[in-house]
Amino acid sequence: MQIYQLFNRLNSRKFAKLLTQTVALGVGAIVLFSTTNANAAEQVILKYGTFQGQISVEELSQFTETGKTTPTLTAYLQAAKQDPALARKALKAPIKADPGFLDSLLSSWAGPILVNQIGEVVHPPTGQLDQQALRSALSASIKQKGEVTLLGAIQNYPNTSVELEGDRLISVYERLSRLAELL
Repeated sequence: MQIYQLFNRLNSRKFAKLLTQTVALGVGAIVLFSTTNANAAEQVILKYGTFQGQISVEELSQFTETGKTTPTLTAYLQAAKQDPALARKALKAPIKADPGFLDSLLSSWAGPILVNQIGEVVHPPTGQLDQQALRSALSASIKQKGEVTLLGAIQNYPNTSVELEGDRLISVYERLSRLAELL
């Protein structure tokens, strides 16, 4: 009965406006909170020479951000004889600069060089570098965090899976670190 009385008290125009605003707010909240990058990588294929294993991007992100490994990732790192601390450092080491500058850097003559450097480590499972896809992933990383990282490239790669060349990880990290010092 109380709801009926409330409807009668409200002017129908006011009620329609309130209902419209409530629906718009609800739809906006749903879009904001449920939107994920539907085209982002979900699986990472780790390669170390002839060794190959698969983990989720979520596992790799957790490892990079907290240092905690899953039993699967621990086994892969041990089998590949990789130092977890160094691998973690390489994945999260940023090239920090103004996001506008980094975005324009990607569009300049240096863009393909940067993309190729990162593409040595992060690429689709076919092994063939898709420069546009990687550029898109790097651009998304810049917009989200204001920096370029290998993890950001992986998280934003527009394919369901991405390959990570672990045996090249450290050398590319060192080259990107030198580049970051110049910026």
